Amino acid sequence: MSKLLVIDDDEAVRENLVELFKLEGFEVVGAENGHVGVQLARQHLPDLIMCDIMMPELDGYGVLEELRQDFATATIPFIFLTAKADRADLRQGMSQGADDYLVKPFTRNEILNAVSTRLAKQAMLVKKVQGKLEDLRANITLALPHELRTPLTGILGSSELLLEEAASLPLHDIQDLARNINLAGRRLQDLIMNFLLYAELALAMRDPEFAVTMKDVSSCYVESVVTEVAVEQARRVHREADLQVDVEHAAVWLGTVYLAKLIKEIVNNAFKFSQPNRPVHIIGRQQAPHYSLAIEDHGRGMTPEQIGNIGAYLQFERRHHEQQGQGLGLIIAKWIAELHGGKLTIDSLYGEGSTVHVLLPLCLDEAVGLDEFSSKGWHDQ
Repeated sequence: MSKLLVIDDDEAVRENLVELFKLEGFEVVGAENGHVGVQLARQHLPDLIMCDIMMPELDGYGVLEELRQDFATATIPFIFLTAKADRADLRQGMSQGADDYLVKPFTRNEILNAVSTRLAKQAMLVKKVQGKLEDLRANITLALPHELRTPLTGILGSSELLLEEAASLPLHDIQDLARNINLAGRRLQDLIMNFLLYAELALAMRDPEFAVTMKDVSSCYVESVVTEVAVEQARRVHREADLQVDVEHAAVWLGTVYLAKLIKEIVNNAFKFSQPNRPVHIIGRQQAPHYSLAIEDHGRGMTPEQIGNIGAYLQFERRHHEQQGQGLGLIIAKWIAELHGGKLTIDSLYGEGSTVHVLLPLCLDEAVGLDEFSSKGWHDQ
């Protein structure tokens, strides 16, 4: 049973609406003024609110503003009921986040249809959000334990063998075990660092003051950073022959560490989701006032829905395709670009491949504050 809140200082109108909706099977709460309406909305969290505009002390616009600023009530559908029919009033209500606007006098069918339509729309939105939460929960359940357990198992297994058998093992076996421990440790470090960076960038996307502290407004040369990072990622997966780099010399307003991280995640993703002997092509060109990068692979590709759902922990089709990583790479790269005034978009054909497009602010004065790539320690990020 849906719960409705009717806020109107006209007692006759309020009681008629309450009675009407009760007869239609709704649970209904009435409020005689704006202040009481806000209190009851927070107390009962109704499925929909109908509110008069012209009320003393706190009018309908004030009620809507207060409720939209409260996390608990911000998304409740809100319908204005008013005798005011001026377009300026309509625009004001809609600009504040109202969902509908009924002008008095309205018929029984008009108000029932408005309520029914808004409740149905809200139900669809809730269903969609719940579906995304289920996808997120499933991806976390599948990805996170696996990603933490795999390197830890390698570290513990190899180290226990060293502790038990070191005295009798030949040197090359000891070196192999040490190498395995190192690789597993680095993988675990990458996982932890990505989670920490994701959390910081997520906060920066919502908090302008924190975003200022996260930005790196220095500049660097694109060609050297992109080439070195891409070659390193290709070498790690033994696919140097698949890598094609055609990057024009220029500088961008993005620090070396951030640019290296952005490229690392996109290129790593391109190799991860494409088979050996399929090229990964990187093209970089100046398109003032931006520098344009395109990283193209010929791998699995993504559907439009998958592109729209890119976000934390979402590894698409993990049940069908074994893969490493926790699904943070593309969203981290996207937020790095946006934090520094850039943009990341994806073009993809499912089953054929993807192209990640990155626009970064172009630095037209290359003499200003350029970093030395080798001195920044991007390998640790």
